[in-house]
This record gives sequence, C-alpha cells and structure tokens, in this order.
Amino acid sequence: MERRGPAVCSGSHKMEGKGEMTKAPISLQDLRRSLYVKAKAEPPWRFWGLYVHICKMETLQEAYQMARSNDGAPGIDGVTFDAIEDSGVESFLKQIREELVTNTYQPMRARKKEIPKDGGKVRVLSIPAIRDRVVQGALKLILEPIFEADFQAGSFGYRPKRTAQEATYRVAKAIAEEKTRIIDLDLSAYFDNVQHYLLLEKVARRIQDDVVILIDAHDRNDWLVKAINKRLREELANLRVAINEDKSRTVDLKQGESFTFLGFEYRRILSLRGKWRPYFAPKLKKRTLLEKLREIFRHNVSQPVGKVIEEINPILRGWVNFRVGDLSRCFSMIKDWVEKKVRRHLMRARGRQGYGWARWSRQWLSQRLGLFNNYRLKRWPGPNVAPAR
Repeated sequence: MERRGPAVCSGSHKMEGKGEMTKAPISLQDLRRSLYVKAKAEPPWRFWGLYVHICKMETLQEAYQMARSNDGAPGIDGVTFDAIEDSGVESFLKQIREELVTNTYQPMRARKKEIPKDGGKVRVLSIPAIRDRVVQGALKLILEPIFEADFQAGSFGYRPKRTAQEATYRVAKAIAEEKTRIIDLDLSAYFDNVQHYLLLEKVARRIQDDVVILIDAHDRNDWLVKAINKRLREELANLRVAINEDKSRTVDLKQGESFTFLGFEYRRILSLRGKWRPYFAPKLKKRTLLEKLREIFRHNVSQPVGKVIEEINPILRGWVNFRVGDLSRCFSMIKDWVEKKVRRHLMRARGRQGYGWARWSRQWLSQRLGLFNNYRLKRWPGPNVAPAR
C-alpha cells in the first residue's frame, strides 16, 4: 500500500544562480533540508501540503533573488527587473502571492527569440515573464530537495552543487579505469519534444497536495471519525496549512454520498449481482480535456490535418494514461467526439459539408492519419466486492 505523509516543516541545501550558490533564509533552508532527509530515507513516501510553502512570501522572495541574480531579458509583458524595483519588489511579490493563494494565477505566454546555430539553423528560446520566473523558482525551491534525493550519482544536469566540469572528470576517470566501450547518445530537441504528461506522472509519484482518509463503516469506529479529524487538523495547524472549509467535508458513501479526489468522482453502486462495488470516473478531467482539444481545433482550422493530429495525440495519450475506473462510456464519447472533429476538419479543407462517413473509415483515420485510437480499458484489480447489506 502506498504511503503518504505531510511535508515536514523544515529543508535543504543552497541554490545555484549564475554558477554560484545563494543562501536561502534559515526557515526555508530548514524546510528544504528536512524534505531532502525525508525523501532520502523513505523513497516511496509521497509528500503533500507543499503548496502552502510555495505561496509563502519567504519562498517568493528567495525565488525573486534567484531570478534577479540570473538577470535576463523581459518576457512578453516587457516588464524589467529595474521597473519592478522602481515600483517596489514587495508589492510585486504580494500580488503574485495573492494570485497563488486565490488560485487565480495564470502564466503568461513565453516570448520567442531565435538564436542562430551552425548550418543555418536556429534555436528558439522561450523567455518567460519575470513574474512567471519567480513562480517557477518557488516551485523549484520546494520540489528540488525531494527529487534531488532520487537522482543517481552519475547525474549532473541541472542539479545544485554539480557542474559540467565534474561530469567531464567523471568520464575521464572511467576511461582511465578501462571503461572503453562507449554508448554516446544525443537527444534531439529534448525540451521541444518531451512529453510533459510523462514527466508529470513521475512527479505525481512523489508529490500529492490532496488527502482523503477512509475509515471502516462499522459502528465501533464512530469515535475514530471525530478523533482522526481532530488530530489531522492539529497536525495541519502545526504545519501552518490552512484547510479550505468550503471544499472539506465528511462523506458517508453508505448514505449515497460521493466525493472527488484527484479529479475522480467516487461513490458506491450496486452491481448487477446485487453486491456493492466502488464507482470512480474522471468526470472533471473530461471537461478540461474537451476544452483543451476544442482550442486546438479552433486555432488550426486552416492547417493540414496532420498538424492537428500531431498536437492532439499527446494530449489524448496523456489523458487516457489515467484509464482507471468506470470509463467505457466516457472513452466512447471522447473517441467519437475527436473523430467527428477530425472528419469535419477534413471535409472543410475540401470545401464540403458533413463528416465523410462513407469516404473514410475509422481504421483509415487511425492507420493512415495516425489518429490516437488506444482507448482500451484497464480493469480495476480491486478486492472482491462486498455483498449488499
């Protein structure tokens, strides 16, 4: 069974900026150190309650200093460090914190800049706004010590207290030790092509901001519900984590109630055999998915269908990656909706109405155009369902 636990309120080593280490404020430093120690000691541990630390002024101030030490050009909004400091860094950070706390923060579009490369090629740089660099830095400050504990000794990229020179020396040392058979790999445009859903899946193995506690329904455990609720609130208060009372509640599935966790809705239903079984489906994720896909079709209305499919396939693949629960109806709806959108795109490109049902088969769309079609369900390997009582 997977273990989860609160982030210990204290953390880690120093951060790097322009090749140098900047010392974090002591409480933030303690927090990072504790996160690292906990992560190193217990690799399966999933941390939760971290968002509150990202939102702290102390973290945002350190993140701003990191961004400032690296300097850099302004983002798409044109705001420079000098302009921020003329109007007041404190008010700038308070505005960011307010947006984070109220869940209204939205990152800006990155400014694109082309850098010439050998052979007449160019490298496209994405330059985020300073406000977004600060939020990214705050995330890095809190998450870095957790994942730093998981890295292998031979990993040197983008890690504190490690340099390219050290990596070079390690290679030289290995050659001196007669390790002379080399596999040399170069990743092509890694940051342009990396599948973010896979990275986020790996992050989710270590990080969890939601928590639910399930207690046996027997009458003898009535006292436990109140005791656990009280103890949990005490622990969260010690961590200075505020509870969102509007979204926090006690639910009794035996009374026909339901709850949402990680975007999945959970309830209990009677099976055809008259036994109780869990029902859970990604109700909220479906709405988000459709909005994202609709935006892609809208922005690419005059583009070749291959470009559209190239953009929607990774999104569909990432969403289907959560294929657990009661999804047959949901999958069928998504599959039909996407297929109709692609068919409409094809017909519009030919100046025709309709969906081309007789012209293109479903198999042709998947095999010839490469439209994602792997909607196979994974059955929940749960325990035997309980008889209805």
